[in-house]
Amino acid sequence: MSDNRVKSIVIVGGGTSGWMSAAALAKVLGPTYSITLVESEEIGTVGVGEATIPMIKVFNQALELDEADFIRSTKGSFKLGIEFVNWGQVGDSYIHGFGKIGQDLGLTAFYHYWLKARQLGQAEDFDHYSICTAAARANKFMPAVPDRPNSPLADLGYAYHFDAGLYAKYLRAYSEKRGVTRIEGKVKEVQQRPDDGFIDAIVLESGQRIPGQLFIDCTGFRGLLIEQTLKAGYVDWSHWLPANRAAALQCETNGPLTPYTRSTAQEAGWQWRIPLQHRVGNGYVFSNEYISEDEACAKLLSRLEGRPLMDPKVLRFTTGKRRKFWDKNVVAVGLSSGFMEPLESTSIHLIQSAIARLTNFWPREGFDQTDIDEFNAHSDFEFDKIRDFLILHYHATERTDTPFWNYVRTMDVPESLKRKLALFKSNGRVYRQAEELFAEPSWVQVMLGQRLQPAGYSGMVDAIDSEAAVRHVQTVGGVIASCVRAMPTHQDFIARHCAAPMAA
Repeated sequence: MSDNRVKSIVIVGGGTSGWMSAAALAKVLGPTYSITLVESEEIGTVGVGEATIPMIKVFNQALELDEADFIRSTKGSFKLGIEFVNWGQVGDSYIHGFGKIGQDLGLTAFYHYWLKARQLGQAEDFDHYSICTAAARANKFMPAVPDRPNSPLADLGYAYHFDAGLYAKYLRAYSEKRGVTRIEGKVKEVQQRPDDGFIDAIVLESGQRIPGQLFIDCTGFRGLLIEQTLKAGYVDWSHWLPANRAAALQCETNGPLTPYTRSTAQEAGWQWRIPLQHRVGNGYVFSNEYISEDEACAKLLSRLEGRPLMDPKVLRFTTGKRRKFWDKNVVAVGLSSGFMEPLESTSIHLIQSAIARLTNFWPREGFDQTDIDEFNAHSDFEFDKIRDFLILHYHATERTDTPFWNYVRTMDVPESLKRKLALFKSNGRVYRQAEELFAEPSWVQVMLGQRLQPAGYSGMVDAIDSEAAVRHVQTVGGVIASCVRAMPTHQDFIARHCAAPMAA
C-alpha cells in the first residue's frame, strides 16, 4: 500500500499559537513527521493572552509538562475565576468561579435551592457557595484533593495566569527537543498550485523556499495564508461586541498575589488586571467610537496600582470569526481564525481546541472536503456559543451612565441568547447545548452576578420542605467556609511549591 499520510507540516508564525501547535503536533505525531515553524523576531506577537481557563491543564497534561516547572518558567500564578466589577451597576462585584457550585440534591442543581432560600431571606450572596469563588475572595489557593469526593476541596477547578512570551519560549524548547525545525525569516511570497489553489510553498525574503503538505496559519490578525492568500472571508460581530481596541501594558505589583483575574467595567469598555509573580498585566478594552485611543491610554495609566513598566501598546481588532477556519490545505489557529476579545480568557483555549480538532480530523493526501466541512461546522458552533456568552456580559447591565453602556444594554442580541435569557428569567433554568464551552454554572454566575433574578426556581425544590431546603443551603455554605479557612494563601502556596527566580 502507498503511504498517503500528510507528513510535512509548515506552521507559519510563532507566538503562543504557533508554539502550542508545534508542541502538540510533535507530541502526537512523533519523529516520523516533519514539522517546520517559520517566524520572524522582527514581527512582534500580541502577548496579552496571559489568563486562561481550566482546559489549559488538559493541554499541559497531554504534553506531560511538570506543573511546578511550568509555573516557575512562565512566572505564573493560579486562577480560580474572574472578578467582574461594575458590570451590573457601578459598585457591583461578583466572581465567575471555576468548578462546582454548592452540592446538588438528587438531580436538581444546588443553585435552585439557593434561589428559594434567597427568596426566603435565608441565604448569603451567591459567592459564598462555590469553593473557588470563596477561596478567591480570601486570596487562598490549593489544588483539588480528588480522594475526598464528598468535600468541596475535590471541586477546586483552576487555571493559570502566565507570561505568554515565556510560555511560547517554554514550548519552543519543548518542540525543538522533539524534532521541530524553527526557521527565522519573513514570508515574501506564497506559492499556490495552479490546478486547485492549494498552498504549495512559502518563500522567505532570504530566498529560501519551504514546501509543505499542510500549512497552519498562526500569523495573527492579518491571516497571511487563510485570508490574504485564500480569501476565506470574515464574519464581523462588532455590532454585538463593539470593542475594537485594547491598550495594554505591565506595571509593578502592589499588594497580595491574588488567585483571580479582574475585569472592571469602565466608561467605554472594560479593564483587565492579571497578576503574575513578577508584575501585573493591565489592559483597557474599548470602542474607539466612544473614547479616543489617547484618552483610553491616559485612563489606563491613571488607574494602575503600581509604576508602569512600559508605555501602553494599542492593538486594533474587529470581533468576529473566519468564514472558513480550514480552507484547502490551510488551517487557521489563534488570531488568524478570529477574535472575540479576552473578556472570559478564551483566546488561548481557542488555540487549544483548534489543535485538538485538527488532530481529530487529521487529513490524508487529497484532503477530504467532508472532513474539512465538519471541522468548520464544529469551529463555527464553538465560536457562536462563546460569542453569546460574551454578549451576555455587556447586554445584561442596568448601567445608563455612558453612551457605550446605553448601546450594549439596548442592542438587539442573537436569537440563541434571547432564548437562554428567557429560560433563565422564568424559573432559573440553564441548559448546555451539545459541547458548548461554558456550562450551566458559568451562565448562572454571570446572570445572577449581573442582577438577572428569575421569577421562580425548579419545581423539584418543593419536593422537600422549605426548612430542609434552607438547611441544605446553609450547611453547604458553612462547609465551604470551613474549607477555605484551612487553605494556604495563594502567595504562600506559590512560595512553597513553584516560585520563579526573581532578577536581582
